[in-house]
Amino acid sequence: MRETLMRYFAPLAWVEGAWSEDVLLSVAADGTWASLQTNANADQQRGAARLSGPVLPGLVNAHSHAFQRAIAGMTERVSAGQASGQDNFWSWRDSMYSAALRITPQQLEAIAAQLYAELLQAGFTQVCEFHYLHNDLAGKHYANPLEMSLALVRAAQRVGIGITLLPTLYMRSGFAATSLRSNQQRFASTPESIFNLCEGIDKQFGSNLVNTGLALHSLRAVGPDALQQAAAHAKAHQMPVHIHVAEQTAEVVDCVSAYGQRPVEWLISHAGLDARWSLVHATQTTPAELQGIKISGASIVLCPTTEANLGDGVFDLPGYAKIQGNWSIGSDSHITRSWQEELRLLEYSQRLVLRQRNVMAGAAGNTSSAAALFNAALAGGAAACGLPTGGLVVGQRADFSVIDTTSPALLGVPQGYLLDAMVFSSPDARLLEVYVAGKQVVQAGRIKSQPRLGDDFLNAMRTLWH
Repeated sequence: MRETLMRYFAPLAWVEGAWSEDVLLSVAADGTWASLQTNANADQQRGAARLSGPVLPGLVNAHSHAFQRAIAGMTERVSAGQASGQDNFWSWRDSMYSAALRITPQQLEAIAAQLYAELLQAGFTQVCEFHYLHNDLAGKHYANPLEMSLALVRAAQRVGIGITLLPTLYMRSGFAATSLRSNQQRFASTPESIFNLCEGIDKQFGSNLVNTGLALHSLRAVGPDALQQAAAHAKAHQMPVHIHVAEQTAEVVDCVSAYGQRPVEWLISHAGLDARWSLVHATQTTPAELQGIKISGASIVLCPTTEANLGDGVFDLPGYAKIQGNWSIGSDSHITRSWQEELRLLEYSQRLVLRQRNVMAGAAGNTSSAAALFNAALAGGAAACGLPTGGLVVGQRADFSVIDTTSPALLGVPQGYLLDAMVFSSPDARLLEVYVAGKQVVQAGRIKSQPRLGDDFLNAMRTLWH
């Protein structure tokens, strides 16, 4: 057994996909779990810090655009003169650009710190930041190419969340284009510039809390040659690779026109997918494509509230679950920062389409939809970030949250049904404490550090929108 830095006792904890009683948890000096024992007796519990409620493992938020926290609630009106039915993903994107093209590094840090604090308070302990704001407001290179990347890492470190930074390759405006439009120059990058960003961050911060991967914005934004170059680099360095794919029907039509194949079909045939790849959204996929993703070992990142907000469509969750495909959860545009709400909507969207109940439970062969959803998101999150964040297991990072059982949604609920109530009863259950790598970062429901987060966020928002 490895040297133990801290010992905790939980009366109830989520271990190996179910609730276990009287759980003794020991944290090693490196911030991972040194040991775990269920049904610990009074002698074994002696000397351990007693946690004040049931314990859940921390989850990975596998898809984040931090700056979009600044537009939550700001894109829900139809533009003047816009006809009914014309508001869609593409008109939303134009609204999103209004923030993307004006936000400074200082504002980005303030907005990201507020967001990351909210994610921690919700029980997310690692965030995969899909980062494509590389250049200055005029679309020129910063004197320090890491300027915007550093803002995101500093924000994560201010509040204590782990971050997987995914500098994003963005080279053209569409399948038929050879360059970016004038309003996309802030996103401009090359494979070499992305590799350099990753190297710079890893050299300064690389740890079990800060790591990097590569992101490819989409097939429409990255040509085949650049994609192959980036994929080869990521494979050589064993880095996670993320890509937006098959989110919108228009993207599928354009890809078939350009490449003769659907987006996911093309990736399976040409990109060398393996377990390091995360396909974000994959909303418009066929059963054959889902089978191909499963065979490759790649995962899908689902962002239910954003996909609903943008009118993307409904992912075939039961079809993918039945073949035991890997998936994780992300909050993407951050109209919500709650995994409870994300999982709730993921299941409810299936019920609305299929007119059935407990869809995930049936597809995954579990009696509980909440358990099936949570277990899948937990396992998939570790694959998305490329770090040992897979739960209360020896060797995994010691990330966990403590549930407030006095939350209205949980009052009177038998302990075996706590997770079911967290997912399917609202308002969201509160978390009393959150720990990352064994270190407490949320106490009494509030971030322990940086009391000025709210003020900094408010100042950034006022500058952007007033």
